Amino acid sequence: MSTSTKPYMVRAIYEWCNDNSYTPHIVVWVDEKTSVPLEFVKNNEIVLNISASACKGLRIDNDWISFTARFGGVARELWIPVGNVMSIFARESGEGMGFEVEPAGELHAVPDEAHSGLPDAAAEGPDDEPPRPSGRPNLRIVK
Repeated sequence: MSTSTKPYMVRAIYEWCNDNSYTPHIVVWVDEKTSVPLEFVKNNEIVLNISASACKGLRIDNDWISFTARFGGVARELWIPVGNVMSIFARESGEGMGFEVEPAGELHAVPDEAHSGLPDAAAEGPDDEPPRPSGRPNLRIVK
């Protein structure tokens, strides 16, 4: 049995989006093997921006897509079986490619390395904004 062409096509469309300054998005079928913020799932589907400015550490392997992204200011680690990707497209033009949802086969739940990465809510890096100071602004005129 040969390997699926889907991860290769996803990577190719992702690169094409980047080469053309488009914003790549994926549509994902959400099931028990998918680790995404469930509060944003509608009808078992979620649309995710996977551009370099929207996520950190994007990795598109033959079995899993993983990255960290902020939702409501909180960093979340996402794990998506490649078989659950329904499409990848450029937000600006709508061009891309659709796929059938593939059965998970031998995939297990989220890989062990998912738990060895960044903590769920504390993924701070150089691109993150510092916390806003609380209280009333304090301005004074300097002459």
